[in-house]
Amino acid sequence: MLTAIVLIDTVPDRIPEVATQVTNLRGVSEVYSVTGKADLVAMVRVGEHDELSSVIADGISKVPGVLRTETLIAFRAYSHHDLEQAFALGLDD
Repeated sequence: MLTAIVLIDTVPDRIPEVATQVTNLRGVSEVYSVTGKADLVAMVRVGEHDELSSVIADGISKVPGVLRTETLIAFRAYSHHDLEQAFALGLDD
């Protein structure tokens, strides 16, 4: 599973509509309204690299009101939540 964090800049008065449309795209697991550098942050989870361009370039970037995106590809998750689940399932890392 590949995870990408997509920072999304939008037209200011379209943030809720953009968030709703992005949330409905296949591969987008969640969308957050945030403060700081971006207006929205989308978590994209797909099985293959080719799917990233479909979700981001052909999906998110084409939603009306999206001005620009910046994509961060996750290499590894370091989360207490994920670690607790792995230990609970008896998985080796």
